[in-house]
Amino acid sequence: MADYTTIRATTAGARAARIDEGLRAHMNKVYGTMSVGMLVTGAVAWAVGSSPVLLSAFRDPATLQPNILGWIAMFAPLAFVFVIGGMVNRVSAAGLQGLFYVFAALMGLSIAWIFAAFTGVSIAQTFLVTAIAFAGLSLWGYTTKRDISGWGSFLIMGLIGLIAASIINIFLGSPAIAFAVSIIGLLIFAGLTAYDTQRIKVDYVQHATYGDAEWLGKSAILGALNLYMNFINIFMFLLQFMGSQRE
Repeated sequence: MADYTTIRATTAGARAARIDEGLRAHMNKVYGTMSVGMLVTGAVAWAVGSSPVLLSAFRDPATLQPNILGWIAMFAPLAFVFVIGGMVNRVSAAGLQGLFYVFAALMGLSIAWIFAAFTGVSIAQTFLVTAIAFAGLSLWGYTTKRDISGWGSFLIMGLIGLIAASIINIFLGSPAIAFAVSIIGLLIFAGLTAYDTQRIKVDYVQHATYGDAEWLGKSAILGALNLYMNFINIFMFLLQFMGSQRE
């Protein structure tokens, strides 16, 4: 009996060690894919935003107000998220990763105007603050023993309301609503960063025993997509407070 118990304990320990090792590799892929997406976004945004000729195709050079192409560029990333969601079961993990990078490029196109509106120094400072805050929130979500899965429905409801308020304020142009949206948006995406990180971890642990490599590959990309969107939104909301306007 003692030998049998020892064997079971050894087997369970080896299984847990494999899951821990796999989880670290999985999270590294999540953050690595997200980081590449950020580089794609930054490169596209800088290339378009620092070129008056390219930017003028999407926005008025003087007022930076979007034209028809500008409006399409603004909403293209949101529409493409639904495209990715619909293609999850139809493409391979490599194909899904390619779609993610296309999405990242579209996001770069949609936010390119910030390089014409804000100074490069303030953009860099805001990015650094965002990176520090994101790292802290994601680390907390990964390491906390507290179950925060209950945050999900509340945060999603808040996100839907935030999107609705943002669209309405495009036509109203109210500074008060814009300020409230920025504050609430920061809180929502801060919560989503911690929530999504814990969910990525829990999903992996629950499915690792199945050994479905294809599912795990797609899960890492979808996790990267969620964390990427949280990062971008935190950055854009912080930029409203920290960004210095160009003269």
